[in-house]
Amino acid sequence: MSFKSNNIFVNLPIKNLKKSVEFFSALGFEFNPQFTDETTTCMIVNDNIFVMLLEENRFKDFTQKEIVNATKATEVLVALSAESREQVDELVNKAIEAGGSHANEKQDHGFMYGWSFQDLDGHIWELIYMDEDYVE
Repeated sequence: MSFKSNNIFVNLPIKNLKKSVEFFSALGFEFNPQFTDETTTCMIVNDNIFVMLLEENRFKDFTQKEIVNATKATEVLVALSAESREQVDELVNKAIEAGGSHANEKQDHGFMYGWSFQDLDGHIWELIYMDEDYVE
C-alpha cells in the first residue's frame, strides 16, 4: 500500500504576521480567515496547497528543534509551478517590489524556466515554468 495525500500544508516560521500577510497579499495570495488568528494564517496557493505562516513563538509549539534563521541557513526551498515565463517574472518582480529580495539568478534551460525570491523572513520561493509539450 502506498501513501497518498490530497493536500499539502507547508508550515513556515515568520517574525511578523501582519508584515507577512501584507507581503504575500501584494503577490496576489489570499488567506483563509477560518485558520487565521493573531499569530497564524493559512495562505491559499490553490485548492490543495496551503502555507501556514506562524509567528516563531507559535511555530515553537510544533517542534522541539531550534528554528533555523532562514536569512542565514536554508532548510527548505518552496517551489511553485507557474503557467508561463511571464508569470514567473511577474511574481518575482512583485515580491521584490513588496520588500522581498532576489535569491538566485534566472535559470533558462529552454524547456524549463525559473527564478526565485526570498520573502521577508528569508524563505526561498522558486517559481518554475515547464513546457508541458517537452515533458510529454
